[in-house]
Amino acid sequence: MTSEQVEQVRRFNRTVAERVGVLHDRYLGGARPYGQARLLWQIGDGGTHDVRGVRERLGLDSGYVSRLLRALERDGLVAVEPHPGDRRVRTVRLTEAGRRERIFLDDRSDALAASLLAPLDARQRERLTSAMAEVERLLTASTVSLEELDPDHPDAAHCLRSYAAELHELFDGGFDPAGSLLPDPGELRSPRGLFLVARLHGEPVGCGGLKLPAGAPAEIKRLWVSPRSRGLGLARRLLSELETRAAGHGRDRVRLDTNKALTAAMRLYRDSGYTEVPAFNDEPYAHHWFEKRLSPSRP
Repeated sequence: MTSEQVEQVRRFNRTVAERVGVLHDRYLGGARPYGQARLLWQIGDGGTHDVRGVRERLGLDSGYVSRLLRALERDGLVAVEPHPGDRRVRTVRLTEAGRRERIFLDDRSDALAASLLAPLDARQRERLTSAMAEVERLLTASTVSLEELDPDHPDAAHCLRSYAAELHELFDGGFDPAGSLLPDPGELRSPRGLFLVARLHGEPVGCGGLKLPAGAPAEIKRLWVSPRSRGLGLARRLLSELETRAAGHGRDRVRLDTNKALTAAMRLYRDSGYTEVPAFNDEPYAHHWFEKRLSPSRP
């Protein structure tokens, strides 16, 4: 990144903070600052929520969230209680007063949004809302984290189950992981391989595995992104990170195979520099095989 890009982000942040009113002690003319109002809105009126899930969704540390909840609880807007099935887990829900406060916030938020659009003509409004949608998409993409996990980790297992379920719907004749050349995801465990999981707001939304067979090119397996997280460039990011990991393990080539039904995946591979090659394995679900030469990893 360049210093000009960093400065542009800082200018954008300052402008947004000023225009949406987060600098005021009483956000939207209400009785509380932005942090409390945002948490109240996030809890919503849809029932009881796990406090940890709310905290992860907002990306806040537990101490700060606890202080915000105490303030809201003191004002009678939320009820914080132990989970009936596990008293170590705290839950939170809106009270009747909290629901009225949230309606107030929604009305004021609508009015603020309208005030931002009102001075603009129709063409400018379209440009602004389209730009906002793009910024939202890119900012969401920037919050996704990648972590190497054991294939038996609950988040990794969730991704592998979701991957198999989606392929079962897409493939002619379905998909059974036990019938593939990778029936045991333990092959993606160090030192024979590795497994990456992508998380968005604490939830697993994508994965990718790397096999590291001795004396052979690395092989990418089980690359998947949740349908609700597509469009964020996450598949490309996972693919690039797996390539980097392969190079870091001293491999100069990486291979993968895919099914003819996965047209978007094949487009991604070709766009990322992969070349179709003759079959290098007997994977029963594969119709196409690809290979890419890697640049040496820098020490």
